[in-house]
Amino acid sequence: MGNRADDEGTDVTIYRKPLTDTVHADTPTGAPEQLLALLDDLGFERRILPTPGPVYVWHEAPAHLDEDAKKQLATHAVPWLHQAGYVVRIDDDVWDAAAYTDAATAMHNHSAPVTPRAVAAAPATGRPAGAHRR
Repeated sequence: MGNRADDEGTDVTIYRKPLTDTVHADTPTGAPEQLLALLDDLGFERRILPTPGPVYVWHEAPAHLDEDAKKQLATHAVPWLHQAGYVVRIDDDVWDAAAYTDAATAMHNHSAPVTPRAVAAAPATGRPAGAHRR
């Protein structure tokens, strides 16, 4: 099972999984809980796959978001991750320059990460209120 953050030598690699609309945020094998929790706080959903060997951990943009909201979520995370000292690579097809500017402005005005407006406003379709995906 490949991990782009391990392959690329980054703390976080954000990309669209080929042939899908899934936006991944990969972290290196054995990434610290602090980094994983920050990605949780930034709106990504943590995924865990235990195996007889290592436990695989990655994050995805919530599936109920549309393409633009997924791009905004992915890009919005970058300045917060940089501020925390992490090396981030984000693919061009999930980059949104306006979302980056908004996040950088929010970062200067707040001490904790905030969810992008478009992501916070996007309804979770197909799930009852209060239902959580695990």
